Amino acid sequence: MTFDFDVIVVGAGHAGCEAANAAAKLGSKTLLITLDLTKIAAMSCNPAIGGIAKGQIVRDIDAMGGLTGIVTDYSSIQFRMLNMSKGNAMWSPRSQCDKAIFSSYWRYQLEHNPNVYFWQDSVNSLLISDSKVIGVHTVQGVNFYSRSVVLTTGTFMNGLIHIGEVNYPGGRMADAASYGITEQLSSEYGFEIGRLKTGTPVRLDGRTIDFSKLTEQEIEYSPYKFSFSNNSNKVQPQRKCFITYTNTTVHDIIRNSLDRSPLFNGTIKSVGPRYCPSIETKIVNFASKDKHQLFIEPEGNNTYEYYLNGFSSSLPIDVQLNALNEIEGLENVQILRPGYAIEYDYLDPTQLNYTLETRKIQNLFFAGQINGTTGYEEAAGQGIIAGINAHYKSINSTYQLILGRDQSYIGVLINDLINKGVDEPYRMFTSRAEYRILLRQDNSDDRLTPLAHNIGLVNSEQYSLYNAKIELLNSIYTKLENTKIKSELSTPILTQQGYNSINQSTKLYKLLYYPNISFSHIYNNTSFFKSQFNSYSEEQKQILFDSIDIHYKYSGYIEREQNKIQSLSKYSNLHINNIDYQSILSLSFEAREKLSRINPKTIGEASSISGVSPSDINILLTLLGY
Repeated sequence: MTFDFDVIVVGAGHAGCEAANAAAKLGSKTLLITLDLTKIAAMSCNPAIGGIAKGQIVRDIDAMGGLTGIVTDYSSIQFRMLNMSKGNAMWSPRSQCDKAIFSSYWRYQLEHNPNVYFWQDSVNSLLISDSKVIGVHTVQGVNFYSRSVVLTTGTFMNGLIHIGEVNYPGGRMADAASYGITEQLSSEYGFEIGRLKTGTPVRLDGRTIDFSKLTEQEIEYSPYKFSFSNNSNKVQPQRKCFITYTNTTVHDIIRNSLDRSPLFNGTIKSVGPRYCPSIETKIVNFASKDKHQLFIEPEGNNTYEYYLNGFSSSLPIDVQLNALNEIEGLENVQILRPGYAIEYDYLDPTQLNYTLETRKIQNLFFAGQINGTTGYEEAAGQGIIAGINAHYKSINSTYQLILGRDQSYIGVLINDLINKGVDEPYRMFTSRAEYRILLRQDNSDDRLTPLAHNIGLVNSEQYSLYNAKIELLNSIYTKLENTKIKSELSTPILTQQGYNSINQSTKLYKLLYYPNISFSHIYNNTSFFKSQFNSYSEEQKQILFDSIDIHYKYSGYIEREQNKIQSLSKYSNLHINNIDYQSILSLSFEAREKLSRINPKTIGEASSISGVSPSDINILLTLLGY
């Protein structure tokens, strides 16, 4: 038995799994400590991965050699591409998963990483010497020593579960809360601690649902999946989801029981996620609505458990059941678990560096809900960055991986957390990214795979696949731009999509400027490109086709955003050293306060701080002699 490691990761949720995998792949001997080894990467809430902006995060993780996309594809029971009514650049992948397979396959992947070790226990304090973390102490009385520690504690720190008038300690249903860490960090090291709230819906017994009364969501036999690097086909049987609605009777039952809801009787004082409200909050905030849409989603292929998406609640069990029995299709439903709310500790993320290392304690990293975020994807994105940087700190390297806002949604997420902090659980949206046309789900590997390969996180096989893709796309672009076709070849392509034919030869790429014509139309109606895609699966082929379409249809927008980035980047890497911001009265009061608190290392970091205006940046540049 060994008690010495390079990196220790506390918590085996989505952040912890990605952190442990990344640190171990880079060569660190990594210990993953969790309360329950049977619940690694547990899907505590919705059994789904991805969604608007979240799907882009998962694609980015995959491009960097992470595992969330691969595990999702293996456990997927329904894949959808969201936002397809909009342009390709706004598309977002989402997958319903078999949650049992998702968890077990994550464990399988980690167990096959030779540098990952496991320990089932609860950490109740950190071992710290001279403001540097040197290990952890557990409730079983064990000291484990390491050069870096990553805390990914989710909702477990001082977790308190609420179901109506009942509340009791817990990190999630049937799991104990953890204690000691936040008290230590707050009392001994002055960390700012807050409380947030989240919740989850009731789980239903599928045998007692009348599916004949529900609206089926047809299965989309999608040509997509998350991982471009994984060439395997989907392996799980695909499952349907169903739709039903609340009604005025349901609303009356809930409205008349608000005095028993901990959200409305003052029991819960912390703030919950704005964009995933409880059903009781919906009834109050949208009082004029006479119904709310609900999704009934399977939790796996070998279970009759269903998830009622849209009915998150902390109402008493009897109220939840009475309300459910008034919903069409659920008149006789039995429940497996009630919905509940949970309050938990988080640490103000403005206390972190952009590497996710804390400013007050060296070699200590935070990732996931401990930083005030919500969502598996946001957690996993932070986890891979924390794991990478924890590895480099463990070997005393000065290298730091910091993703910019123009590189990844993960960069946007971390930048927002550190510069703005949180006053409610943070959820990623495309609207948070000013360069979202560049941060698409189809080009994650273009943005991140070379970087990840350079540090050893992407293996040679994945990197070869990436290089082959780039070589193929460049050859396609060359052929499209240099090949003229006569009108008899262009006419079928144009007329099939409702356009008039043209009576002259035209270069192939110009057809892609028509809104309804995609590369797939050219591919299917000509023989120019058939042989070039022989080695690619249907999933990979579709992603490549999308990239070609976007390359031409969004070329003007892409160029504009790239020019904007170049103009800003001229000074973005300029270092800032030892400036007393409070003494610079020409700066705005808000800029002085935030620059002093955040202490950015570069002009780029300073310019991304909310409340620091372009004129403030110009003042700093003048002081620096530019």
